[in-house]
Amino acid sequence: MLTGPLLKLFRFLALPVAAGLAVGLSVLWWYEHGPGARDADAPVIATAPRADSYADAVARAAPAVVNVYTTQIVTRGGEQLSDDPLFNRFMERPRRERALASLGSGVLVSSKGYVLTSYHVIRDADEILVALRDGRDAPARVVGTDPETDLALLQIALEDLPQIELNGPQPVSVGDVVLAIGNPLGVGQTVSMGIVSATGRTHLGIATFENFIQTDAAINRGNSGGALINTRGHLIGINTAILSSDGNWQGIGFATPASIASEVMSDLIEHGRVIRGYLGVTVQDINPTLAETFGMEDVVGGVVTEVVSGSPAQEAGLQAGDVLIGIDGNTMKDGYEAMNRIAGTEPGTKLTLKVRRNTQELELDVTIGTRPPANES
Repeated sequence: MLTGPLLKLFRFLALPVAAGLAVGLSVLWWYEHGPGARDADAPVIATAPRADSYADAVARAAPAVVNVYTTQIVTRGGEQLSDDPLFNRFMERPRRERALASLGSGVLVSSKGYVLTSYHVIRDADEILVALRDGRDAPARVVGTDPETDLALLQIALEDLPQIELNGPQPVSVGDVVLAIGNPLGVGQTVSMGIVSATGRTHLGIATFENFIQTDAAINRGNSGGALINTRGHLIGINTAILSSDGNWQGIGFATPASIASEVMSDLIEHGRVIRGYLGVTVQDINPTLAETFGMEDVVGGVVTEVVSGSPAQEAGLQAGDVLIGIDGNTMKDGYEAMNRIAGTEPGTKLTLKVRRNTQELELDVTIGTRPPANES
Protein backbone atom coordinates (compact mmCIF):
# COMPACT_ATOMS: atom_id res chain seq x y z
CA MET A 1 0.00 0.00 0.00
CA LEU A 2 1.38 3.38 -1.05
CA THR A 3 1.84 5.98 1.65
CA GLY A 4 3.49 9.30 2.14
CA PRO A 5 5.73 10.60 -0.70
CA LEU A 6 5.09 7.59 -3.02
CA LEU A 7 1.37 8.20 -2.90
CA LYS A 8 1.88 11.83 -3.81
CA LEU A 9 4.15 10.82 -6.75
CA PHE A 10 1.59 8.30 -8.05
CA ARG A 11 -1.17 10.89 -7.92
CA PHE A 12 1.09 13.37 -9.73
CA LEU A 13 1.89 10.96 -12.63
CA ALA A 14 -1.39 9.08 -12.97
CA LEU A 15 -3.32 11.79 -14.81
CA PRO A 16 -0.67 12.52 -17.55
CA VAL A 17 -0.09 8.79 -18.16
CA ALA A 18 -3.82 8.09 -18.47
CA ALA A 19 -4.22 11.04 -20.80
CA GLY A 20 -1.31 9.82 -22.96
CA LEU A 21 -2.76 6.32 -23.22
CA ALA A 22 -6.15 7.74 -24.19
CA VAL A 23 -4.65 9.89 -26.96
CA GLY A 24 -2.59 6.93 -28.26
CA LEU A 25 -5.60 4.62 -28.39
CA SER A 26 -7.65 7.30 -30.14
CA VAL A 27 -5.00 7.79 -32.82
CA LEU A 28 -4.77 4.02 -33.36
CA TRP A 29 -8.55 3.74 -33.70
CA TRP A 30 -8.64 6.65 -36.16
CA TYR A 31 -5.91 5.05 -38.30
CA GLU A 32 -7.68 1.69 -38.41
CA HIS A 33 -11.32 2.80 -38.64
CA GLY A 34 -11.49 6.51 -39.44
CA PRO A 35 -12.02 8.19 -42.84
CA GLY A 36 -9.36 7.14 -45.38
CA ALA A 37 -8.41 4.04 -43.37
CA ARG A 38 -7.01 1.11 -45.34
CA ASP A 39 -9.52 -1.61 -46.19
CA ALA A 40 -8.74 -4.57 -43.98
CA ASP A 41 -9.32 -6.93 -46.91
CA ALA A 42 -7.16 -4.95 -49.32
CA PRO A 43 -3.76 -6.45 -50.15
CA VAL A 44 -0.68 -4.75 -48.80
CA ILE A 45 1.39 -3.48 -51.74
CA ALA A 46 5.09 -3.54 -51.06
CA THR A 47 7.21 -0.89 -52.72
CA ALA A 48 9.81 -2.57 -54.91
CA PRO A 49 13.40 -1.48 -54.45
CA ARG A 50 14.78 0.75 -57.19
CA ALA A 51 16.68 -1.23 -59.83
CA ASP A 52 20.23 0.00 -60.28
CA SER A 53 21.36 -2.72 -62.70
CA TYR A 54 19.85 -4.71 -65.58
CA ALA A 55 22.83 -7.03 -65.89
CA ASP A 56 20.72 -10.16 -65.30
CA ALA A 57 18.31 -9.26 -68.11
CA VAL A 58 21.18 -8.56 -70.48
CA ALA A 59 22.93 -11.79 -69.50
CA ARG A 60 19.80 -13.76 -70.38
CA ALA A 61 19.13 -12.07 -73.72
CA ALA A 62 22.41 -10.81 -75.19
CA PRO A 63 23.93 -14.21 -76.19
CA ALA A 64 20.96 -14.71 -78.55
CA VAL A 65 21.48 -11.38 -80.34
CA VAL A 66 23.62 -11.86 -83.44
CA ASN A 67 25.36 -9.79 -86.08
CA VAL A 68 24.05 -10.19 -89.62
CA TYR A 69 26.52 -9.53 -92.44
CA THR A 70 25.24 -9.44 -96.01
CA THR A 71 27.06 -9.36 -99.33
CA GLN A 72 25.68 -8.26 -102.66
CA ILE A 73 27.53 -9.12 -105.86
CA VAL A 74 27.35 -6.32 -108.41
CA THR A 75 28.17 -7.25 -112.00
CA ARG A 76 29.11 -4.57 -114.50
CA GLY A 77 28.74 -5.18 -118.21
CA GLY A 78 31.37 -4.35 -120.82
CA GLU A 79 31.49 -0.78 -122.09
CA GLN A 80 31.27 0.04 -125.78
CA LEU A 81 34.45 1.74 -126.92
CA SER A 82 33.54 2.35 -130.55
CA ASP A 83 30.65 2.38 -133.00
CA ASP A 84 32.33 -0.47 -134.88
CA PRO A 85 30.86 -3.81 -133.62
CA LEU A 86 33.89 -5.78 -134.84
CA PHE A 87 36.25 -3.51 -132.93
CA ASN A 88 34.14 -3.79 -129.79
CA ARG A 89 34.07 -7.58 -130.06
CA PHE A 90 37.82 -7.76 -129.51
CA MET A 91 38.32 -4.67 -127.36
CA GLU A 92 35.34 -4.98 -124.97
CA ARG A 93 36.42 -4.41 -121.41
CA PRO A 94 36.06 -7.49 -119.20
CA ARG A 95 33.07 -7.78 -116.89
CA ARG A 96 34.01 -7.23 -113.29
CA GLU A 97 32.33 -7.85 -109.95
CA ARG A 98 32.62 -6.27 -106.53
CA ALA A 99 31.08 -7.14 -103.20
CA LEU A 100 28.98 -4.64 -101.28
CA ALA A 101 28.86 -5.54 -97.56
CA SER A 102 26.32 -4.29 -95.04
CA LEU A 103 25.70 -4.93 -91.37
CA GLY A 104 22.62 -5.44 -89.24
CA SER A 105 21.48 -7.45 -86.24
CA GLY A 106 19.25 -10.43 -85.60
CA VAL A 107 17.75 -12.48 -82.78
CA LEU A 108 18.01 -16.25 -82.25
CA VAL A 109 14.50 -17.35 -81.28
CA SER A 110 14.83 -21.14 -81.53
CA SER A 111 17.33 -23.87 -80.79
CA LYS A 112 16.72 -24.95 -84.41
CA GLY A 113 18.71 -21.94 -85.56
CA TYR A 114 15.90 -19.61 -86.57
CA VAL A 115 16.94 -15.95 -86.60
CA LEU A 116 14.47 -13.08 -86.79
CA THR A 117 15.71 -9.87 -88.38
CA SER A 118 14.46 -6.91 -90.42
CA TYR A 119 13.70 -7.56 -94.07
CA HIS A 120 15.58 -4.42 -95.17
CA VAL A 121 18.74 -5.81 -93.54
CA ILE A 122 18.91 -8.79 -95.93
CA ARG A 123 17.06 -7.38 -98.94
CA ASP A 124 18.91 -8.04 -102.24
CA ALA A 125 21.64 -9.95 -100.39
CA ASP A 126 23.44 -12.71 -102.29
CA GLU A 127 25.23 -14.05 -99.22
CA ILE A 128 24.32 -13.80 -95.53
CA LEU A 129 26.63 -14.56 -92.61
CA VAL A 130 25.43 -14.70 -89.00
CA ALA A 131 28.00 -14.14 -86.24
CA LEU A 132 27.30 -15.09 -82.62
CA ARG A 133 28.59 -13.33 -79.54
CA ASP A 134 30.54 -16.48 -78.58
CA GLY A 135 32.74 -16.10 -81.68
CA ARG A 136 31.07 -18.68 -83.93
CA ASP A 137 29.62 -17.79 -87.31
CA ALA A 138 27.71 -19.59 -90.04
CA PRO A 139 26.13 -18.88 -93.42
CA ALA A 140 22.37 -18.36 -93.24
CA ARG A 141 19.60 -19.42 -95.55
CA VAL A 142 16.48 -17.32 -95.99
CA VAL A 143 13.45 -19.25 -94.72
CA GLY A 144 11.09 -16.49 -95.85
CA THR A 145 10.51 -12.75 -95.89
CA ASP A 146 7.59 -10.45 -95.19
CA PRO A 147 8.19 -6.99 -96.68
CA GLU A 148 4.77 -5.85 -95.46
CA THR A 149 5.97 -5.94 -91.83
CA ASP A 150 9.68 -5.53 -92.69
CA LEU A 151 10.54 -8.89 -91.15
CA ALA A 152 12.65 -11.81 -92.37
CA LEU A 153 13.42 -15.25 -91.00
CA LEU A 154 16.84 -16.87 -91.44
CA GLN A 155 18.21 -20.22 -90.32
CA ILE A 156 21.75 -21.28 -89.43
CA ALA A 157 23.14 -24.79 -88.88
CA LEU A 158 24.97 -24.70 -85.55
CA GLU A 159 24.52 -26.69 -82.37
CA ASP A 160 24.03 -25.60 -78.75
CA LEU A 161 22.54 -22.29 -79.77
CA PRO A 162 21.34 -19.72 -77.24
CA GLN A 163 17.82 -18.41 -77.69
CA ILE A 164 15.79 -15.55 -76.34
CA GLU A 165 12.48 -15.98 -74.55
CA LEU A 166 9.54 -14.15 -76.12
CA ASN A 167 7.46 -11.91 -73.90
CA GLY A 168 4.36 -14.05 -74.36
CA PRO A 169 1.10 -12.61 -73.02
CA GLN A 170 2.82 -9.99 -70.87
CA PRO A 171 1.52 -6.51 -71.85
CA VAL A 172 3.85 -3.76 -73.02
CA SER A 173 2.92 -0.45 -71.40
CA VAL A 174 4.00 3.13 -71.89
CA GLY A 175 6.67 3.89 -69.31
CA ASP A 176 8.13 0.37 -69.15
CA VAL A 177 11.93 0.29 -69.04
CA VAL A 178 13.36 -1.38 -72.15
CA LEU A 179 16.82 -2.26 -73.47
CA ALA A 180 17.90 -2.30 -77.12
CA ILE A 181 20.63 -4.79 -78.04
CA GLY A 182 22.42 -4.83 -81.39
CA ASN A 183 25.57 -3.81 -83.25
CA PRO A 184 25.21 -0.08 -83.93
CA LEU A 185 27.59 1.37 -86.50
CA GLY A 186 29.66 -1.82 -86.37
CA VAL A 187 31.24 -1.04 -82.99
CA GLY A 188 30.24 -4.40 -81.50
CA GLN A 189 27.34 -5.62 -79.40
CA THR A 190 25.90 -2.69 -77.48
CA VAL A 191 23.07 -2.23 -74.99
CA SER A 192 21.11 1.03 -74.70
CA MET A 193 18.35 1.83 -72.23
CA GLY A 194 15.11 3.79 -72.49
CA ILE A 195 11.41 3.48 -71.93
CA VAL A 196 8.39 2.58 -74.03
CA SER A 197 7.32 5.99 -75.33
CA ALA A 198 4.16 4.79 -77.10
CA THR A 199 2.49 1.67 -78.46
CA GLY A 200 0.38 0.99 -81.53
CA ARG A 201 2.16 3.52 -83.74
CA THR A 202 0.84 3.53 -87.32
CA HIS A 203 0.79 5.76 -90.43
CA LEU A 204 4.59 6.04 -90.41
CA GLY A 205 5.23 4.80 -93.94
CA ILE A 206 7.75 2.22 -92.73
CA ALA A 207 5.74 -0.88 -93.66
CA THR A 208 2.36 -1.81 -95.11
CA PHE A 209 1.08 -3.13 -91.79
CA GLU A 210 2.30 -1.15 -88.80
CA ASN A 211 1.72 -1.52 -85.06
CA PHE A 212 5.03 -0.33 -83.68
CA ILE A 213 6.39 0.07 -80.18
CA GLN A 214 8.02 3.51 -79.91
CA THR A 215 11.04 3.86 -77.64
CA ASP A 216 13.73 6.36 -76.77
CA ALA A 217 16.35 3.63 -76.24
CA ALA A 218 19.13 4.55 -78.68
CA ILE A 219 18.87 2.75 -82.04
CA ASN A 220 21.44 3.50 -84.74
CA ARG A 221 22.48 2.02 -88.08
CA GLY A 222 23.33 -1.62 -87.46
CA ASN A 223 20.73 -1.99 -84.70
CA SER A 224 18.03 -2.92 -87.23
CA GLY A 225 16.82 -6.47 -86.65
CA GLY A 226 18.17 -6.52 -83.10
CA ALA A 227 16.34 -7.13 -79.84
CA LEU A 228 14.22 -4.83 -77.74
CA ILE A 229 13.88 -6.53 -74.35
CA ASN A 230 12.23 -5.82 -71.02
CA THR A 231 13.90 -5.90 -67.62
CA ARG A 232 13.22 -9.65 -67.32
CA GLY A 233 15.30 -10.30 -70.43
CA HIS A 234 12.27 -11.25 -72.56
CA LEU A 235 12.00 -10.20 -76.19
CA ILE A 236 9.26 -7.60 -76.68
CA GLY A 237 10.20 -6.34 -80.14
CA ILE A 238 12.47 -6.39 -83.18
CA ASN A 239 14.16 -3.02 -83.66
CA THR A 240 13.08 -1.73 -87.06
CA ALA A 241 13.61 1.94 -87.79
CA ILE A 242 14.16 5.44 -86.44
CA LEU A 243 12.45 8.74 -87.16
CA SER A 244 15.16 11.23 -88.02
CA SER A 245 15.68 14.30 -90.19
CA ASP A 246 19.33 13.50 -90.92
CA GLY A 247 19.61 9.72 -90.46
CA ASN A 248 21.10 10.01 -86.97
CA TRP A 249 19.52 9.03 -83.67
CA GLN A 250 17.12 11.69 -82.37
CA GLY A 251 15.29 9.81 -79.62
CA ILE A 252 12.47 8.23 -81.65
CA GLY A 253 12.83 4.56 -82.56
CA PHE A 254 10.36 1.86 -83.54
CA ALA A 255 10.22 -1.89 -82.95
CA THR A 256 7.86 -4.52 -84.32
CA PRO A 257 6.11 -6.22 -81.36
CA ALA A 258 7.30 -9.74 -80.58
CA SER A 259 3.71 -10.99 -80.85
CA ILE A 260 3.56 -9.93 -84.51
CA ALA A 261 7.06 -11.27 -85.20
CA SER A 262 6.07 -14.63 -83.72
CA GLU A 263 2.99 -14.88 -85.97
CA VAL A 264 5.03 -13.96 -89.03
CA MET A 265 7.69 -16.53 -88.11
CA SER A 266 5.10 -19.30 -87.75
CA ASP A 267 3.65 -18.57 -91.19
CA LEU A 268 7.07 -18.36 -92.83
CA ILE A 269 8.08 -21.73 -91.38
CA GLU A 270 4.78 -23.40 -92.32
CA HIS A 271 3.97 -21.73 -95.64
CA GLY A 272 7.11 -19.91 -96.78
CA ARG A 273 5.14 -16.67 -96.71
CA VAL A 274 2.62 -14.90 -94.49
CA ILE A 275 -1.03 -15.76 -95.14
CA ARG A 276 -3.32 -12.74 -94.82
CA GLY A 277 -6.92 -11.91 -95.56
CA TYR A 278 -7.77 -10.01 -98.74
CA LEU A 279 -10.67 -7.75 -99.68
CA GLY A 280 -9.33 -6.18 -102.86
CA VAL A 281 -9.81 -2.46 -102.32
CA THR A 282 -7.77 0.70 -101.95
CA VAL A 283 -9.00 2.83 -99.05
CA GLN A 284 -8.37 6.45 -98.09
CA ASP A 285 -8.84 7.63 -94.51
CA ILE A 286 -11.84 9.84 -93.84
CA ASN A 287 -11.03 13.42 -92.81
CA PRO A 288 -13.45 16.14 -91.58
CA THR A 289 -13.86 17.58 -95.08
CA LEU A 290 -14.73 14.19 -96.59
CA ALA A 291 -17.03 13.38 -93.69
CA GLU A 292 -18.96 16.60 -94.31
CA THR A 293 -19.12 15.81 -98.04
CA PHE A 294 -20.67 12.42 -97.30
CA GLY A 295 -23.05 13.90 -94.72
CA MET A 296 -21.43 11.97 -91.86
CA GLU A 297 -21.63 13.19 -88.29
CA ASP A 298 -18.56 11.20 -87.16
CA VAL A 299 -15.12 11.14 -88.80
CA VAL A 300 -14.75 7.36 -89.03
CA GLY A 301 -13.95 4.71 -91.62
CA GLY A 302 -12.33 5.00 -95.02
CA VAL A 303 -13.40 5.90 -98.55
CA VAL A 304 -13.04 3.11 -101.11
CA THR A 305 -11.09 4.65 -104.01
CA GLU A 306 -10.55 1.47 -106.06
CA VAL A 307 -12.08 -1.99 -106.25
CA VAL A 308 -9.96 -4.74 -107.82
CA SER A 309 -11.70 -6.62 -110.61
CA GLY A 310 -12.70 -10.15 -109.57
CA SER A 311 -11.87 -9.48 -105.92
CA PRO A 312 -14.03 -10.46 -102.92
CA ALA A 313 -14.97 -6.78 -102.62
CA GLN A 314 -16.37 -6.66 -106.14
CA GLU A 315 -18.24 -9.93 -105.66
CA ALA A 316 -19.80 -8.50 -102.49
CA GLY A 317 -20.99 -5.40 -104.37
CA LEU A 318 -18.57 -2.86 -102.88
CA GLN A 319 -18.12 0.20 -105.12
CA ALA A 320 -15.61 3.02 -105.46
CA GLY A 321 -16.95 5.97 -103.47
CA ASP A 322 -18.42 3.80 -100.72
CA VAL A 323 -17.36 4.62 -97.17
CA LEU A 324 -16.36 1.52 -95.21
CA ILE A 325 -17.57 2.31 -91.70
CA GLY A 326 -17.62 -0.98 -89.83
CA ILE A 327 -16.80 -4.69 -89.92
CA ASP A 328 -18.95 -7.26 -88.13
CA GLY A 329 -20.55 -4.61 -85.93
CA ASN A 330 -17.27 -2.92 -84.98
CA THR A 331 -16.75 0.68 -86.08
CA MET A 332 -13.45 1.30 -87.87
CA LYS A 333 -11.81 4.56 -86.80
CA ASP A 334 -10.09 4.89 -90.19
CA GLY A 335 -9.27 3.02 -93.38
CA TYR A 336 -5.94 1.84 -91.98
CA GLU A 337 -7.63 0.04 -89.10
CA ALA A 338 -10.11 -1.52 -91.52
CA MET A 339 -7.36 -2.91 -93.77
CA ASN A 340 -5.45 -4.25 -90.77
CA ARG A 341 -8.61 -5.98 -89.58
CA ILE A 342 -9.10 -7.56 -93.02
CA ALA A 343 -5.46 -8.65 -93.25
CA GLY A 344 -5.70 -10.32 -89.85
CA THR A 345 -8.79 -12.32 -90.85
CA GLU A 346 -8.35 -15.93 -91.94
CA PRO A 347 -9.11 -16.44 -95.63
CA GLY A 348 -12.53 -18.02 -96.18
CA THR A 349 -14.08 -16.15 -93.24
CA LYS A 350 -17.43 -14.46 -93.87
CA LEU A 351 -17.75 -10.87 -92.65
CA THR A 352 -20.45 -8.22 -92.78
CA LEU A 353 -19.30 -4.80 -93.96
CA LYS A 354 -21.16 -1.67 -92.92
CA VAL A 355 -20.98 0.78 -95.81
CA ARG A 356 -22.28 4.30 -96.42
CA ARG A 357 -23.26 4.87 -100.04
CA ASN A 358 -24.39 8.41 -100.80
CA THR A 359 -26.65 9.08 -97.80
CA GLN A 360 -27.69 5.50 -97.09
CA GLU A 361 -26.07 2.84 -94.92
CA LEU A 362 -25.83 -0.69 -96.32
CA GLU A 363 -24.64 -4.04 -95.04
CA LEU A 364 -22.70 -6.22 -97.48
CA ASP A 365 -21.71 -9.83 -96.81
CA VAL A 366 -18.24 -10.78 -98.07
CA THR A 367 -16.05 -13.88 -97.99
CA ILE A 368 -12.46 -12.89 -97.35
CA GLY A 369 -9.90 -14.10 -99.89
CA THR A 370 -6.14 -14.70 -99.63
CA ARG A 371 -3.89 -11.68 -100.04
CA PRO A 372 -1.44 -12.10 -102.97
CA PRO A 373 2.27 -12.25 -102.07
CA ALA A 374 3.89 -8.84 -101.64
CA ASN A 375 6.26 -7.49 -104.25
CA GLU A 376 9.73 -7.84 -102.75
CA SER A 377 11.51 -5.53 -105.13
